[in-house]
Parts: sequence; structure tokens; C-alpha cells
Amino acid sequence: MRFRPCIDLHGGRVKQIVGATLSDRPGAAPVTNFVSDRRPSWYADLYRRDGLTGGHVILLGPGNEAAAAETLAAWPGGLQVGGGVTAANARSWLERGAAKVIVTSFLFDGPCLVQERVDALLQAVGRDHLVLDLSCRRLPDGGYRVATDRWQTLTELRVDHVTLARLAAHCSEFLIHAVDVEGKQAGIDGDLVALLADGCPIPVTYAGGARSWGDLHQIENLGRGRVDFTVGSALDLFGGTGLRYADLVAWNQERR
Repeated sequence: MRFRPCIDLHGGRVKQIVGATLSDRPGAAPVTNFVSDRRPSWYADLYRRDGLTGGHVILLGPGNEAAAAETLAAWPGGLQVGGGVTAANARSWLERGAAKVIVTSFLFDGPCLVQERVDALLQAVGRDHLVLDLSCRRLPDGGYRVATDRWQTLTELRVDHVTLARLAAHCSEFLIHAVDVEGKQAGIDGDLVALLADGCPIPVTYAGGARSWGDLHQIENLGRGRVDFTVGSALDLFGGTGLRYADLVAWNQERR
């Protein structure tokens, strides 16, 4: 279990946003927890110096391509990139320095997963360079379904043992946000962490709600040390007060 850093881009700047509040509706503004006055490449260089591999650069909507390219150039091969990635542009992101591409919405036609699109991505970049983002919402029955289009569309694809086993053959790892708690600093979704530990045969990173050391120890226990994690709004690096970046760097160093 290790800490994976993140760089979320919105309007070309590093921000921490409650992801579930992103919307395509005209005039709709997301709930924003933090806006950085530093360039995104500053964060990439920091992660590089601290040896934090496997981090995520996420483009939250249009207008972030230049910022993402700048970020990747600061640490070629050190970061993954997601947000608007398709079979047509995935290879170009690797050429600009991404270690892997992260894909969600392209895989779906409305609510349905399209296997041909999965195959097209594999053809474009190969399994070792592909991360599938199965960020999901909790259902009334306690299960989970993948949400796409900046989490505005609830698909038919359940996140369960069957789905994880099937899709693991087509990617090198999963990234999974708990949409209902992401950005709210209200605690993690422990049931989802336990599900990932039980059903995921490849590396997986959980994101959503982590706000304290108690939450991280809960991820470690429920995830049986098999589930990596990322921290956003609670991190002092992004204006938070719950967790210190330097402490998480030390966490990783202790587990090497």
C-alpha cells in the first residue's frame, strides 16, 4: 500500500474540486476547495524529487491540454494522465511523457461498455500503458456502478468481482474514485475499499474522502495492504489541514 500523488487540472490550473459537482450545464460552477497559485509543473517536479511514482494528472474538462503537457514534460515517464483520453489520442500522450493513460468515458456508448473501444485502446498503447478508471457511485442496494462524463452519467457497468476480473485482462491497473465522498473530506467508503481488496487481481488506487491518519489506517486494514490511495483536499499541499504531504512521502519511504 502506497500513497499516489495527484494533479487535478481545471481551467489550466491546479485545483481541488468536489468532482460530483462538475457539470456541462451552462453557467454551472463546481464546488472548489482549492486553487493553486503555482504552475502544475511545480507539483510534477516536487513529486519527481520525492520519488513518488504512479501519480495521476487528471484533466477536468477542456482547456487543460497545454497545462497537462507542461506537467508531463517536467517529469517524463513519471506520471499518468487521464481526462478525455481516446484511442485516437492515447499514443500522443505517451509521446508527450505520460507513463500510462487513464481512460473512462471513451469506453462507453451512453450507459454501455463497448468492448471494441477497449480493444482499440489496447491496440493503440498496449496493456502495460493502460489504466482503467472505474470511478463509481453507490447504489441503494449497496453495490456500485461506474459513472462517466465527469461523473454525470451513471452506466450499467457494476463494479464487482466479475467486472474487475474481466477488465483486469485488458489493463495494467485500476483507478477508482468513490464519487459520493470524493472531495468532501468526510471519510472514506470502506465497503468499496474492501471490495477492491477482495476482487481486484491487479494494482488498484482508491480515491475519495481520506481526511486523516485514521482513514489511511482504515484503507490499510480493509484493503489488506493491497490498495493504494491518493489524497486531495485534505492534504496541506492543497490547502488542507488533515494530512501533511511530508508525512505521506515518509510513509512511502518506510514501505519500500
